[in-house]
Amino acid sequence: MASPGNLPKSFDYGPLIDEKPAMAKKPGTNPKGEFAFFNVFYEDGSQRSNRRVPAELLGGLDGDEPARAFIMEQDREIAEKSGRPALEIKNLERVGAKKK
Repeated sequence: MASPGNLPKSFDYGPLIDEKPAMAKKPGTNPKGEFAFFNVFYEDGSQRSNRRVPAELLGGLDGDEPARAFIMEQDREIAEKSGRPALEIKNLERVGAKKK
């Protein structure tokens, strides 16, 4: 028998579900509408696929144009850290969008 003040050792004892931290998300999961993905084509002919842009930046009268500024800023930061010049973006295509 357990003495007062000591809890019995049991597999059923442990933190309640509400007290446990949330589980990590699977890699590659995208909660509906949180991000839009773009394929980026550069002037030198290179391509980067599935660049994430927050969906809240897109839509409205500007459409996907804010994605260009967001990706250019990311590229500038990457170029600064790598010591290489940023590449000029030739074209952006939203992943999964129908071709016109």
